[in-house]
Amino acid sequence: MRAVAAVLAAVLAVGAALPRPGLLPHGPARGDARLRPGDDESSPAVPLRRALRLYGRTARRLYVGTNGVISTQDFPRETQYVDDDFPTDFPVIAPFLADLDTSGDRGNIYYRQDDSLDLLDQAVGYIQAGFPRTAGSFVPTNAFVATWENVGAYQELSQDTEPSTKLNTFQTVIAYSDEDTYTIFLYPDGGLQFLGTRPKESYNVQLELPARVGFSWGDGDDPKRDGLFHSLASSEQALRNLERESNTGIPGVWVFRVGSVDHVEPGGSEGLGPGVPHSLPVHPDPDYTRTLYSHADHASTELPAQHPSHGSRTPVLLGFVPERRDAQERSRRLYPDGDGDTRQSYSANPSSYSSGHHGVGVEEDVHFNPDVFTYSASSRETCAQHHGRCSPHAFCTDYATGFCCHCRATFYGNGRQCLPEGAVHRLNGKVSGSLTVGRASVRFQDVDLHAYIVGSDGRAYTAISGVPQPAARALLPLLPVGGLFAWLFALEEPGSENGFSVTGAEFTQSLEVTFYPGGETVQVTQTAEGLGPDNYLSLKTHIQGEVPFLPENVTVHVTPYKELYYYSSSAVTSSGQREYVVAAGTANQTLSYRLRQNITFSGCSHSRLPARQQLSVARAFALYDGQEHVLRYALAARVGSAQDGAGNPAVNPCHDGTHGCEAPAHCQPGAGMEYTCECPAGYRRDGRGCRDVDECAEGLSRCGPFTVCLNVPGSHRCECRGGYRPAGDGQACVPLAPASDPCEDGRHPCAPGGRARCLSRGDGRPSCECLPGYTGDGIHCSDVDECAENPCHPAATCYNTPGSFTCRCQPGYEGDGFRCTYAAGGNPQRLTPCQHEQMYPREVPPGRYRPLQCHGSTGHCWCVDAAGQEIAGTRTAPGTTPPRCGGPEPTERPPSMCERWRQSLLEHYGGSPRGDQYVPQCDPQGHFTPLQCHGDSGYCWCVDESGREIQGTRSEPGTAPPCLPSVAPPTVRPSPRPDVSPPTTGTFLLYAQGQQIGYLPLNGTRLQKEAAKTLLSLHGSIVVGIDYDCREKMIYWTDVAGRTISRVSLEPGAEPETIINSGLISPEGLAVDHLRRAMFWTDSGLDRIERARLDGSERRVLFDTELVNPRAIAVDPVRGNLYWTDWNREAPKIETSTVNGANRRVLVHTDIGLPNGLTFDPFSKLLCWADAGTKHLECTFPDGTGRRVIQNNLNYPFSIISYANHFYHTDWRRDGVIAVNKDTGSFTDEYLPEQRSHLYGITAVYPYCPGARK
Repeated sequence: MRAVAAVLAAVLAVGAALPRPGLLPHGPARGDARLRPGDDESSPAVPLRRALRLYGRTARRLYVGTNGVISTQDFPRETQYVDDDFPTDFPVIAPFLADLDTSGDRGNIYYRQDDSLDLLDQAVGYIQAGFPRTAGSFVPTNAFVATWENVGAYQELSQDTEPSTKLNTFQTVIAYSDEDTYTIFLYPDGGLQFLGTRPKESYNVQLELPARVGFSWGDGDDPKRDGLFHSLASSEQALRNLERESNTGIPGVWVFRVGSVDHVEPGGSEGLGPGVPHSLPVHPDPDYTRTLYSHADHASTELPAQHPSHGSRTPVLLGFVPERRDAQERSRRLYPDGDGDTRQSYSANPSSYSSGHHGVGVEEDVHFNPDVFTYSASSRETCAQHHGRCSPHAFCTDYATGFCCHCRATFYGNGRQCLPEGAVHRLNGKVSGSLTVGRASVRFQDVDLHAYIVGSDGRAYTAISGVPQPAARALLPLLPVGGLFAWLFALEEPGSENGFSVTGAEFTQSLEVTFYPGGETVQVTQTAEGLGPDNYLSLKTHIQGEVPFLPENVTVHVTPYKELYYYSSSAVTSSGQREYVVAAGTANQTLSYRLRQNITFSGCSHSRLPARQQLSVARAFALYDGQEHVLRYALAARVGSAQDGAGNPAVNPCHDGTHGCEAPAHCQPGAGMEYTCECPAGYRRDGRGCRDVDECAEGLSRCGPFTVCLNVPGSHRCECRGGYRPAGDGQACVPLAPASDPCEDGRHPCAPGGRARCLSRGDGRPSCECLPGYTGDGIHCSDVDECAENPCHPAATCYNTPGSFTCRCQPGYEGDGFRCTYAAGGNPQRLTPCQHEQMYPREVPPGRYRPLQCHGSTGHCWCVDAAGQEIAGTRTAPGTTPPRCGGPEPTERPPSMCERWRQSLLEHYGGSPRGDQYVPQCDPQGHFTPLQCHGDSGYCWCVDESGREIQGTRSEPGTAPPCLPSVAPPTVRPSPRPDVSPPTTGTFLLYAQGQQIGYLPLNGTRLQKEAAKTLLSLHGSIVVGIDYDCREKMIYWTDVAGRTISRVSLEPGAEPETIINSGLISPEGLAVDHLRRAMFWTDSGLDRIERARLDGSERRVLFDTELVNPRAIAVDPVRGNLYWTDWNREAPKIETSTVNGANRRVLVHTDIGLPNGLTFDPFSKLLCWADAGTKHLECTFPDGTGRRVIQNNLNYPFSIISYANHFYHTDWRRDGVIAVNKDTGSFTDEYLPEQRSHLYGITAVYPYCPGARK
């Protein structure tokens, strides 16, 4: 203790963190062994002189690893744990788990056993500073000391890089006796110079995973304990606090009790023990509970942690989650429901939302009408619609008549609310009453009720303050008020369930007690209203009736008892006779009362509840403190199977399901065995059943003017007529106000219509673009002289026209101006190979022609035969896919209707149509493609086999109708590559995983994990950014290993094509603009944002200034806006500009850390991002307003995409794809590929073109 006092005095003197002398003595002079230098080394097994207890198990040897860990078993390869989140597959004590490296004399790692008195004295001083009451008698017999001194992070070195000078020093001490074990983490001042390490698989993608600090149970013999862990820090902010904060009062010193089988107990948490608290505070000191590092059994609760005041008697709640955002941590064992922002958390090995629990698919609703509003719905509910009602710690299961929620392993509850097994819980409530006590009437309103539950052994303490005398004394025998909580949280015997496992946190208890011999009767109603912040259960209690008078200075004793509970799908009943002894001095009187109680709840009809169970109350007491005016009950109970021969009283038919009510009628219990059948709103009685009320036909609807009433079972809905929209009151409809469009009303600065076009951005501001054939900024456009580029045949003359040009063959030649042949005697002259070589520079020597020929200036392409002559019907227009040449010469066929019409319009447009002029799209067989679009205006429609528009299919810009092929596809297709599996139709996700692109189909929004597969293998590549061109059905990706950008068609047999292979260093984010036929990408090596055509041409730099680490990029094609993230650690930001690079500005620059993923949702028109620093998923409007957090407990996201009502992101801790519901923010599913490696980019592939793309 003297050593600790000296250290503490030094700390207080300078007001800083733990000085280096504060570390326990270590090094060769103390006999330490030294771990051999390296990147992934492990010490030999260290046999302990005396066995220690760790996590309830006996450990006889320890291992020390390079990567900041100690274990009771040898380590696996670091790739199996160093980048992953807790829990680990093996037991771990982790003072700083990261990819560390001591190669090249970069630090030392020392370890030893020690039983010297000076070291044990210093260790016990730290322990007693963290546990001043409970560790006062702790005398350690042995210690194990491991010290990481000036160790570095793993770093890939090259000739151009120098080793980092940032080094870390920290120490772990395990002090133990035969009875208990404590662990001390010590972080000296300046000891943590780096907070994370780069994954080895990240290549030149700049990423850093924060270290993890805490404890993990690992796999063991008890499956209920597998995967438990306790996390102290895993975010940068929490890691920074390790030196400055403490749970002992000494900065940089952290103490934990680790011998227990159930949980890790941190220092500074005393007051949470199993004993009865001295008092139950109504309002704990908010500053204390916010700053004291608190812990939940098997919890993950992060820093910040402050210096606790050990004199305080205010207990800190187990399971308390600090308000700091960076203190959100995932835990399989416990993650409290928390505040309103905490919607969902992962389990360590989650039972996925869809996998193995239900087989009901969710299909996309293509008939959604945004102008419909509904008062109620009567239809079968499914997990896909309502899984947000489940607890974050539950999974959802679909059944034939509905869905149910079930708590995951290590949690208990009814699925809608789940609590961690064995943890301490709080209940808060208000009590009101109107009682007749003897001859006196007593009323009280909203007095406080608090209950304290120790779930590990089934003890419940209840305190009601403020009940006036004499009612408070008279309520002493009314133990069932506190007995409700004993039943709710009773210790469960094998195969049994306590009350909370059945009812959850929403139920109503109706209790009737009749006292004997006086016959006084009192009714108690207790209504639970759900879990509040920090998992507090909230309830209201009302007491009314008569109770016997009890004089002052009497005590009431209740003998232990057993009580039978009977269960149905929505009710629990019990009844019994209780005796109690009223003692006054030496005089005792035994009295009794009879009770009957019903507990009703909304249960799952598919849960298998026991018919009956027995509650055994081993200890019970009641007392009234006259000075504090507090009425207290305390019970210790366990629930188990009912003993044979136990009575079975009659149960009301409503409770056991034997009633005759027919759905949708509800059974309402009456007195005794009586009941009535009651109909819900929207129905009328019809015998024992109900029939629907047609509110529309009977004039009972609330539909207002300009609406159409539609009857639905149990209700009705109102739809607006065409040209109207719902009014603000949700009942009437008002005419649609025409949106002000400056492009339509002429209020725009664009050049005249013949030179430029105006594009509406949706925000009232126009965007101007010059038409093809003109150049400028859209406001000023000048004609391009195409003839200067010699686009015509050498035997033709070029004539420049405004916005275009024409080519005419010279006299004596025939052709379209792009191809002219000499007409000698009326017969066109065939060119010799020499002449052809002069005109078309695509000859392959010696004397052979490439099958595909293209005109370098005009972009026209065609196939030629062996003599170099064009093959009829193969010519394609500029900007379209070139024909496939080189196979067997196509048999001559006459041009189809589509081809003739296309050729006619091309001639009419002078061979170069503008972007807003319609040209029919034909497939290679000459048929009309099912989807036709008007240039690049965005207007599209479906056609039949004759090219006629199908009525009702024309769409607005940004959305394309789903069109069915009018002609059966050919049955013979090219053979696919052996490493490519072509996808099926429908919406699916594509994700980048190292050297491959994976395919993950969706059923509605649910991940079809069983159908996932590798779509494309790219050996030697590292794919990072990925996107999809919905028009040409092409995948585009960036490759940081090959420093290229490539693409491939989704057609079977397609080969990848590299389109950009120079001028790149670290191409990461990629976005495709399907309307402008352009792509955009970020390069974090060059700190650039660039743009090019989809074939790689017309490449140009948009921005190369004020960028540090540009990563994600997204485009809104309809509005022509570009967005990107820059995770510059000094000043991270999200920026925007137009797709042409104009109007650059910062959208978001506050409260962001590492914005890795970015997506533009084309349906909600929201810009959303996933931040690996703040762990938030957030959205904002394109102008930066309306920012809101969707989910605040992400792990380590990399890329994100939006589809329907879900986000899907890749995660580097889970190495998988995670699904997040947009509306609730809850995690709904995850897919973990069998091959474990980091996932990078992700995109969604639609069967049509949406309004905008990621």
